[in-house]
Amino acid sequence: MPGRQGGNRVTLREVADHAQVSVATVSRVLAGNYPVAAETRHRVEQSIQALDYVANVHARALAGVAPRTVAFVLPDIRAQAFAHAAQGVEEAAAEHGALCLICTTQGDPEREHAVFQMLREQRASAVILIGGVVDDAEYRANITDLSRGLATADSRLVLCGRPPAGDIPAIEYANESGAYSITQHLISSGHRRILFLGGPSSGPATTTVADRLAGYRRALGHPGWVQPADFTRESGYQQLCARLPEDFTAVFAATDLVAAGARAALHAHGLRVPEDVSLVGYDDLELAEELGLTTVRVPYEDMGRAAVRLALSGREHSVLETSVVVRTSVAPL
Repeated sequence: MPGRQGGNRVTLREVADHAQVSVATVSRVLAGNYPVAAETRHRVEQSIQALDYVANVHARALAGVAPRTVAFVLPDIRAQAFAHAAQGVEEAAAEHGALCLICTTQGDPEREHAVFQMLREQRASAVILIGGVVDDAEYRANITDLSRGLATADSRLVLCGRPPAGDIPAIEYANESGAYSITQHLISSGHRRILFLGGPSSGPATTTVADRLAGYRRALGHPGWVQPADFTRESGYQQLCARLPEDFTAVFAATDLVAAGARAALHAHGLRVPEDVSLVGYDDLELAEELGLTTVRVPYEDMGRAAVRLALSGREHSVLETSVVVRTSVAPL
């Protein structure tokens, strides 16, 4: 506060006196959910700025007028796809006057439970959860328990990029149809021996991989040729090297990062893209444009925004469309 000595906090009473209104009126302006005359609101806001008033968030929470908080829970913020979704969540939260928290789990179930418990104790208005999962009975029981726990604190869980589970709302994207479309793009260019690069070497696949593999197989009309690979550039490189030399004419990498590793593997074996082997990816990250990679665009930012709207405005579950982005990595056979 200008002129305030010793760092003492400006009080609500001082703001009220400065604006020549009641303490209750200042509280209404801060809460933002009570009708206040425009001229009065403007005067209070000027006093808040002049006095450099900072609200006591703890006291406001006790009074039931804490600002809404949207938490975005993701496995790893370094993944570009998740970062784009986080951008959409933050933008939409700000538009709704809500604070945005970013929480990472590193794929650890125990850490995820701890994060949810913390958000429940903090009474977050909404929790948005992203990341591929193995969609089995254990997962559905676990996610239902987490949702019910949040509901006891008047918080709502929304799934993002995951299939709905019970009555938990979800924002999905057309994952399987995107894989089908890009495989069809390769087929229309004359390719028949198309290697799918991605997925676990053992055990069930996550919904992300399973849907992309299903779209690939639906377009081919048979199981195709599959090489497991983690969703990393290094794995894409190593796992494609393990299949070379083979006579496939195109590679469908499960993500753009995997495609980048695959491209390096092809070049290391003296093969050119697209002259010798065509290559496609999935996600449409910045990397795809740099590599001239034909890929599937996933609207990650739109998903984040839609998840916030669903959480705070009660909108219905929806599925966002994907689209094929054609660049220079596919050549006709």
